[in-house]
Amino acid sequence: MIRAMAAASLLALLVLVLYVPSAHPPERFVEQLRTEYANAAVFWGKDEGTRMLSRAMSMQVSARQASPVPSSKDAAPASSVNAAVSREMASVNQRLFNNPYFRSIDALLLLASFRLAMLLEWLPWLMAFPVAALVDGCLVRLVKAKEFLHHSPEMFAFYACLAILTSCATVLAFVLPITLHPLVVPCVPVIIGTLMGAAIRDFHLRA
Repeated sequence: MIRAMAAASLLALLVLVLYVPSAHPPERFVEQLRTEYANAAVFWGKDEGTRMLSRAMSMQVSARQASPVPSSKDAAPASSVNAAVSREMASVNQRLFNNPYFRSIDALLLLASFRLAMLLEWLPWLMAFPVAALVDGCLVRLVKAKEFLHHSPEMFAFYACLAILTSCATVLAFVLPITLHPLVVPCVPVIIGTLMGAAIRDFHLRA
């Protein structure tokens, strides 16, 4: 059940993520990024908001460097023999990767990078909550095993599926051009950690 839920959720997430850039122009994602940067600057402070934006831009630059898409500045010097081929390939790359869909993907990734940078800003204060939930789940499971109480595989599958759905919903929310309050982002690791801790309580180890 868990494997089927994970496969279905990832497939649906992939379809939705690929559909979003076709439904919104790149200007929509840039406008949303400006709105969320302004909200983060008000909530965190201007310096913190600028640091998160700088981190998002660094992620974007790193992603472009790791991309397999060829760049014109990385091309070898064209000789008299292959100059025509090089110009034709550059023209094909320009038409293929400079259309509105790919520019929307680029803007979408920038918005998602900013939201991820916002999440990373919260992590030093939030890591204690998921860790505590996981430790509590392990201790409760150990106590139940010592007392010969029943571990419910159904409840384990239920909480694990909820954690998977929450993770997929988080990724989808990170790429949608909708306004997310700065306090929504830190709820993600807390909720996922709580669900995983609840799942561990009923984890049944087969002999």
